[in-house]
Amino acid sequence: MAKGPKRPTRDEFELEELGERLVEAKQEGNELLLTVWGAGEKVRGVITELDSRTKKVHVEFMGSVTKVPFLDIMKAESPG
Repeated sequence: MAKGPKRPTRDEFELEELGERLVEAKQEGNELLLTVWGAGEKVRGVITELDSRTKKVHVEFMGSVTKVPFLDIMKAESPG
């Protein structure tokens, strides 16, 4: 049985860089635009929590919180 497309793998350097960017955005309260693997559209908002237990990033935009698995985040960029 064939499974769906596999998530692209990234090396530790890429993951570390992404993690640092998320931490910095959370500390500064900056809005980010996240490209999420398997999601049809990008997730936009301010990071309210980086949950190390569940490895999910909590992103709030206009009062609603989206929880994105860290490893599913392909890219984090500034909107606009």
